[in-house]
Amino acid sequence: MLIVETYALAVTLSILTMICWGSWPVTQKLASPSWRFELFYWDYVLGIVAITLILGFTIGSFGGAGRSFLADIQRAESGNMLSAMLGGAIFNAANILFVAAIAIAGMAIAFSIGAGFGLILGVTINYMALPAGNPYYLFGGVLLIALAIILSAVSHHRVSRDNNVSSKGIILALIAGMLFGFFYRFIAAAMYTDFQSPEPGKLGPYAVTFCFGLGVLLSNTLFNTILMKKPLQGKPIAFSAYFRGTSRNHVMGILGGMIWGGGLVFSILSAGNTGFAISFGLGQGNALVAAIWGVFIWKEFKQAPRGTNKLLYWMFFCYVIGLLLIIYAKS
Repeated sequence: MLIVETYALAVTLSILTMICWGSWPVTQKLASPSWRFELFYWDYVLGIVAITLILGFTIGSFGGAGRSFLADIQRAESGNMLSAMLGGAIFNAANILFVAAIAIAGMAIAFSIGAGFGLILGVTINYMALPAGNPYYLFGGVLLIALAIILSAVSHHRVSRDNNVSSKGIILALIAGMLFGFFYRFIAAAMYTDFQSPEPGKLGPYAVTFCFGLGVLLSNTLFNTILMKKPLQGKPIAFSAYFRGTSRNHVMGILGGMIWGGGLVFSILSAGNTGFAISFGLGQGNALVAAIWGVFIWKEFKQAPRGTNKLLYWMFFCYVIGLLLIIYAKS
């Protein structure tokens, strides 16, 4: 299988992860405005599974390093496969709650609480489990990115038409952030850390992401079914509505899932060299990419009050310096 052998390449893949995780929401914007998230999400989940299979049978099955994709699946212990699938289920619950928090409380509250809490908790948990890199640089970078997320949230709050704070949205954002902080650890626990010398019963990067995708898919049959019948916002949706969607809507959903899933594979591949804490931390720079889309492509701050631009400048500064510190933590 193809693995990452240099730190420079690992950082490059982590940056690709950041781009993928920050860009997949664009596909939802490109779907029809009337296409509900619950319907979009079925295709999104299928896209995650599809890309893990495609990469598993291609770059995960060729090359002299480690075990191939199918060999990993065949030799894996059921407990490790279940751990990766549980990581998928936890991520799925977090993602659904996070989107609900955005819908109810707004992007400002959801990102500052959910994304910020998830970043700090995720890096801390993964570093404690498998320390790698200078903790001062690593957590210094994490705090700067958390500050950047808060500045981004304040900027969105200034242009929001509805500035009412919803306690329900805050609770959902907190739960989503906690789950975001934990899902990556279940993936890491199922893997062998030395991709050159696979441990018996453990999963490699391509097999573990496929099992993760299965966990997302299986849990979605429960989570999203409940959400369609008892939505957190809006009216209940019948399953027949999914089949009335246009080809464009379905393609956008699948593409969104493939973009996010590809980012996960890149993140796991880079973790073999950087360590899981650094890889996760760099991937959470996805909020920087999302901010770039919002500021420069969607022009979300075009009519922002005076002083908002300064907040945005400081936001980008904190993001860049924070990411550089995380990269330098093990350089």
